[in-house]
Amino acid sequence: MAAPLGNDGQTFRPERRHSRRAVLSGAAVLGAVGALGAAGCTRVASASDEPGGDLLDRLRAQGVVRLGIAGEIPFGYIDRDGHLTGEAPELAKVIFKRLGVDRVQPVPTEFGSLIPGLNSQQFDVVAAGMYVNPERCAQVIFADPDYQMLDSFIVRKGNPKGLHSYRDVVEKKAKFATGTGYAEIQYAVEAGYAEGDILIVPDQVAGLNAVEAGRVDVFAGTALTTRAVVRKSAKAEATRPFAPLVKGKPHVDGGAFAFRPSETKLRDAFNTELRKLKKSGELFRILRPFGFTKAEMTDLTAKELCGG
Repeated sequence: MAAPLGNDGQTFRPERRHSRRAVLSGAAVLGAVGALGAAGCTRVASASDEPGGDLLDRLRAQGVVRLGIAGEIPFGYIDRDGHLTGEAPELAKVIFKRLGVDRVQPVPTEFGSLIPGLNSQQFDVVAAGMYVNPERCAQVIFADPDYQMLDSFIVRKGNPKGLHSYRDVVEKKAKFATGTGYAEIQYAVEAGYAEGDILIVPDQVAGLNAVEAGRVDVFAGTALTTRAVVRKSAKAEATRPFAPLVKGKPHVDGGAFAFRPSETKLRDAFNTELRKLKKSGELFRILRPFGFTKAEMTDLTAKELCGG
């Protein structure tokens, strides 16, 4: 993945990758991540040849699981006090405690390095709210999604161009921006937007700044991140959430934990506890402080999103 751009209005031609999300928020967070990343760069133990893997047994013996995170609020990040938090890490703390693993340790990396880092054993699990899609399913195995997500736009107050879908963006020749590695790149391209004309910015805060400054007409992101970032804006607002079209059909994304393909025992044990949390309502209680609503709770499965 290419390095993120600054807020200089340049246009960047990104890799065509259905990835999600991006960057750190604030210098304090960056410093904390750097320190923790340096401490957590030792590789995990080598994979086992045992059918289904023996990682869960090894994690129980070690008492700690290493989580690959990408430093994005609210999915997985280090807060200003240096503490690991976010919807995925907080959920990981609960599930791994139930699985007999008492501690979680963050290993921060760029979003585009999460799957390579997982498969090269830099950490044990990806805990970054990663979207499940067929491309990724060919590289890792996913737990079932712990949330589902629609898209939304950041636009000027009053939405003067009437932008409510990617098709609107194309038809009205709007100046379009989204984040580094975001799935929204592909959704815009599928609607007919020229990939080389997309302004790529680091994250939703930079997207808001670009809209407020008039450098773009619209920034596309998840409904969760767009509604959070515009709360204090006097110049911009978030549009109503919508499902992007994929091959002509409305598509709902789902975010989940990722595991190495050999570790099916761990993935299955994780899924068992996740289902219990969904049934009891505790999953929503864990995710709600990070801005998730009941509309983002889901019964989608990884098999559905992998195209199986």
